[in-house]
Amino acid sequence: MAYFGAKVLHPQSIRPVKQSNIPVRILNTFEPDNPGTLVTKAADGSARTIKAIAVIKDLSLVILEGAGMLGVPGVAARTFGAVARTGTSVLMISQSSSEQSICFVVPTAEVQQAVAELGEEMSRELDRHDIDSIWTQDEIVIVAVVGAGMKGTPGIASQVFGALGRERINVIAVAQGSSEYNISIVISQDDAEQAVRCLHEEAGLAEA
Repeated sequence: MAYFGAKVLHPQSIRPVKQSNIPVRILNTFEPDNPGTLVTKAADGSARTIKAIAVIKDLSLVILEGAGMLGVPGVAARTFGAVARTGTSVLMISQSSSEQSICFVVPTAEVQQAVAELGEEMSRELDRHDIDSIWTQDEIVIVAVVGAGMKGTPGIASQVFGALGRERINVIAVAQGSSEYNISIVISQDDAEQAVRCLHEEAGLAEA
């Protein structure tokens, strides 16, 4: 939540309190009587599995694809090494099991320099058509569904994608960490508000 909600909590400000196991309470200056949200190391035992929905905007998706990527070691390392040389922050990564495509999300303000450096790095593969194309999709957002109670709970992904499907919101890419505390979904920026609303309702957060 700190990562995706940096306007409220910056992840670097949370590190020292996390290491010292110090609870943090987030309050709303416009609602001084509201008890706010208490962030602690351990889950509070609430029945609510999904605790929060977060969105980060002004992003672009970068896609590398090509049949020649199949079984070739080091493609991912070279890809993210090239992006790292530009100082671009990668917010999310997804790769197909066929190994024929890799996509990742970066801030739109940094996407051009990342793609240019990537094109230089993969120039030989592009010439040989091992990589068919490097292209971008702008005006996307990441919607992160977060909750400690998601770990080991069957049906969370079905619940999330079912809610989005009922609203006819197209999912462009998906990533889930091995901790199972977070499902990150890439959708069009035009669908962001509707997606957050329907996920809040699905998770029972609308009245929270």
